[in-house]
Amino acid sequence: MSRRRIGFWYRLAAVIAKPPLVVLFKRDWRGTEHIPADGGFITAVNHNSYLDPLSYAHFQYNTGRVPRFLAKAGLFKGSFVGMMLRGTGQIPVYRETANALDAFRAAVAAIERGECVAFYPEGTLTRDPDMWPMAGKTGAARVALLTKVPVIPVAQWGANLAMPPYAKRDKLRLFPRKTLTVVAGPPVDLSRFHGQEPTAEVLREATEEIMAAITRLLEDIRGEKAPAEPYDPRRARQLQSRKAAGEEAK
Repeated sequence: MSRRRIGFWYRLAAVIAKPPLVVLFKRDWRGTEHIPADGGFITAVNHNSYLDPLSYAHFQYNTGRVPRFLAKAGLFKGSFVGMMLRGTGQIPVYRETANALDAFRAAVAAIERGECVAFYPEGTLTRDPDMWPMAGKTGAARVALLTKVPVIPVAQWGANLAMPPYAKRDKLRLFPRKTLTVVAGPPVDLSRFHGQEPTAEVLREATEEIMAAITRLLEDIRGEKAPAEPYDPRRARQLQSRKAAGEEAK
């Protein structure tokens, strides 16, 4: 397996995005030695700001191994952003449609060509009140167990201080100048799952291993301990519904 060349579109994106990132933010990058020099691999990244895809992409672009992101299909339509996503070879995700498996197949094919595919296992911006990673979805684990390539956990912090999650995108807090911290860790050891049938339980356990590795890196960045149980939005919705039903029954 080879490594994907950066190519024209990625270089153009870098020309556009890097100057403001360099001017407006400080950088604290660690763990680049864990990014494989050759061959396909997966990165699993936490997500706490609309800005953090740029900080993570900047970090990895400078390693010479550009990532292919999985992004909502709607972002690929028509606009300049869509043109850049298509040109740089990002992977559209069609949620809850007949094309939903296309992203999975495209991710596997990219990895088999020796590329990096970046997953945000939480599936969306974290809803944890203290900005810790949430419980993850199983897509990254499913691709990892099929391809058996390295899974590199990546934690980042700082973009959320400039643009908090779910804040309006024009509400930037650029001053004082923030530090974008991005840390890659050693590959997650998923070898105990190799050869097993990818049941829901196996995928859940493998996903928990991936999310735990990301969370440990973020604990080191923040100098704090994460909650023992990651925030689970589905469970939170269920509890809220039960609470509402109980109040109505009174």
